[in-house]
Amino acid sequence: VQLQAFGGGLVQVGGSLRLSCAASGRTFRDWDMAWFRQAPGREREFAAAMRYSGGTTRYADSVKGRFTISRDNAKNMVFLQMNSLKPDDTAVYYCAATRRVALCGLEALSSYAYWGQGTQVTVSS
Repeated sequence: VQLQAFGGGLVQVGGSLRLSCAASGRTFRDWDMAWFRQAPGREREFAAAMRYSGGTTRYADSVKGRFTISRDNAKNMVFLQMNSLKPDDTAVYYCAATRRVALCGLEALSSYAYWGQGTQVTVSS
């Protein structure tokens, strides 16, 4: 599986961005997908995840109510709609994929075998 994330950029506080991640492979519908982020000097952290079926989502407390993860299995795409952005959201955002991990593992970085190259999101105050 190859992943390519795009859609990052510079946005003002309170603004919105939509990140996209294109995945290769014919079995995209079997993959759990997630977004992680890494701010300068900090460890990579979980942001949002969606089960392969699209029926279950998970969000970090820091983004809950502001970010929405979605997927289009027909187009092999996963998205992260980010609203009400804050300076603390500034980070490189990575999409990640894994094959049907247990629900308890959806938020764990170690669960994901495949990673995109990252896209920079900068929120200016």
